[in-house]
Amino acid sequence: MRSNPAVEGRGRMGAESREAAGTTGAAEDQPNKVVVVTGASGGIGSAVVEALDAAGYLVVATDREEPRASSGQVLTRRMRVDDENDVDSVFTFVDQVCSERGATLHGAVNVAGVLRSSRVLETPADDWNALFSVNAFGVFLVSKAALALMRRQLPGDPRNGRGIVTVASNSAVVPRASMAAYAASKAAAAHFTKSLGLEAAEFGVRCNVVAPGTTRTPMVTDGWADPSGEEDVIAGVPADFKTGIPLGRIADPSDLAGVVSFLLSESAQHMTMQDLVVDGGAAQR
Repeated sequence: MRSNPAVEGRGRMGAESREAAGTTGAAEDQPNKVVVVTGASGGIGSAVVEALDAAGYLVVATDREEPRASSGQVLTRRMRVDDENDVDSVFTFVDQVCSERGATLHGAVNVAGVLRSSRVLETPADDWNALFSVNAFGVFLVSKAALALMRRQLPGDPRNGRGIVTVASNSAVVPRASMAAYAASKAAAAHFTKSLGLEAAEFGVRCNVVAPGTTRTPMVTDGWADPSGEEDVIAGVPADFKTGIPLGRIADPSDLAGVVSFLLSESAQHMTMQDLVVDGGAAQR
């Protein structure tokens, strides 16, 4: 089994107009609310940026290489999520932006991730460490910095609707052959996020998880060994104990972006420590 290294957060951010995203869970401009998005150049990350921008948030889009902004309302910064100095620098910038604009940090969305697939007996220790460094440790650093700033800005407001969302994976919910290291790193990120929700609740900060299934992004499609990869995923792969997708298609990044936007909206202000699986029914739960 070959190893398939890919890092989510590479490529071009989209340029959809603010009017184009009508199903994101927020219907009016929110110029005083800032949201930080990691992995913003990748398929899911760029869709999340576009959805939040369309909903009127001031978005700070970050990636390991500085993303290209999709509109004048999107600010961009280079940030490696597993580098504490990078994370501290970006959140210092966010604090300055909030001060200058009379805004507050409303949300942080952990999208940045690394995917490497191989059987356990063929998985190098370096691959395990790389997966946990970005997928779990990076979520810890970014979420910690976000919560610290949120607490400092609005320490006594338990009903402000702010939120942290981690994009994990349905492989954190059900076992996946050839994905043990990746699945473990995403499970760690998901459980950390929900545990953080217990501590963040007193500050009115909600912590939720979105668990995608197979999604049409370069990180996924570049790893398919042949053109039938998508059909195999939809139909299921019995040899790998993997069921198919009942809804008959893989996810588009916009499917995930809409759920993320909902979780940051007023419609979800009483939801926290939840794990929303968005996989067309593949996990069957």
